[in-house]
Amino acid sequence: MIRNERTLWPRNLSACLILLCGAARTFGQAAPANPRPGDVDTAHSRVYMLVGATGLGHEHGVEGRLASGHIDLGAAQNAGKVVFDMNSLTAETAAARKYVGLNGETDASTAKQVNDNMRGASVLDVAKFPQAELVIDSATVVEPTQPGGPQKVVLDGKFTLHGVTQWIRIPAQIEVVNNMIHLRGSCSILQTQFGITPFTKLLGAVGVADEVKIWGDLWLNYR
Repeated sequence: MIRNERTLWPRNLSACLILLCGAARTFGQAAPANPRPGDVDTAHSRVYMLVGATGLGHEHGVEGRLASGHIDLGAAQNAGKVVFDMNSLTAETAAARKYVGLNGETDASTAKQVNDNMRGASVLDVAKFPQAELVIDSATVVEPTQPGGPQKVVLDGKFTLHGVTQWIRIPAQIEVVNNMIHLRGSCSILQTQFGITPFTKLLGAVGVADEVKIWGDLWLNYR
């Protein structure tokens, strides 16, 4: 994990975040011993993905967890690192479908097929690439355009997936809830840019889209 010895956690940011305190959230597990500001609560943080469809295919919602993470909000360099647990990716959970805006449910048999294909050697190959990571170069805080507006941050960094690294930018929104920072951001990637061939079958009559939309719903230690 990257640690920035000159961590920038500016007082004006802290003041703004305090003003954004919202409804309390109860966490079911104890925080790690001596957590630092910016440490990710991996027990409650999630990543969600919307995988589009081609031909006669169907859109899929995917849910995943983090292995570790730390983000120094406001840091102009060495702003942190987030590691994704690729083995935890699970398609068609009720939470994932709801989060990405899909209606209905998927039967267990179909969900198993989707998961086997997604995690298998022909797509994500999680046996060979069990983790993906985002090395955050900067986490630039953007002041609200209107008084009382949402606090925003832009994460710029390098995303490594399937052994391939690409530059990425993630705009996000932050608020303080029960002395934790709730960070929510989204971006889109193309599977082919990371050396992944989108799944197809029946000579391409059924398949998934190249573009995947990703949401990060992270909880960070505030103090």
